[in-house]
Amino acid sequence: MTAPIQTAMVMAAGYGTRMRPLTNDKSKAMVEVGGRPLIDHMLDRLAAAGVQRAIINVHAHADHLESHLKRHQSSLEIIISDERDTLLETGGGVVKALPLLGMDPIYICNIDAIWVEFAPVLSWLQSNWNPEEMDELLLLARKDMSLGHDGAGDFDLSETGHLTRRKNDTSPYYYSGVQIFKPYLAKHHPVEKFSRNLIWNESLERKGLFGTVMPGFWMHVGDPKARIAAEAVLEQAKRV
Repeated sequence: MTAPIQTAMVMAAGYGTRMRPLTNDKSKAMVEVGGRPLIDHMLDRLAAAGVQRAIINVHAHADHLESHLKRHQSSLEIIISDERDTLLETGGGVVKALPLLGMDPIYICNIDAIWVEFAPVLSWLQSNWNPEEMDELLLLARKDMSLGHDGAGDFDLSETGHLTRRKNDTSPYYYSGVQIFKPYLAKHHPVEKFSRNLIWNESLERKGLFGTVMPGFWMHVGDPKARIAAEAVLEQAKRV
């Protein structure tokens, strides 16, 4: 049995341009869904999974987000990775935060991912984590159990759990915005703007990129229409 994951990085620095006008005066992380900011949904999931520390990167409307986080009631220790000077994207943001993350495996979570659980999702992800074999483990969502995303999908999933880049026009899965990651894999990269896709490509070359399918209904809250739809799903889930 692997050691419980203690640390998570929550990617909360982006402008959320597709969410405008809701992000004209606040970060995407502070957009409310079901009466609560997106970041609170994620922090509560992490705390319920036994995570102790959340590293949160900030850039857009950083002061407002930090003020909220100081008031957030949680068992989590919250630590800020400050990107006010330069927004570093999904790869560079992780590299900048490395001194805060430690070297043990961590969760990396996008702020716009929420879900209705059929079983504890983060615990499911960790139960499928094998650090002896895996460099990274991505949480996937079935397209027919998703809302708010209409992309073709990035990866094909084999019977062994290995991921490869999509070979056909579409894949039956979306990346849900949540994964387990070994921080040392980012150490050789400079602190500069780049996508985490670059690190995924390196893991793919080593055949170390794996996936597992979420036991739940996933929602990508990327724009105002998706937010309204997600709120309707959450309200319906309360009644079941």
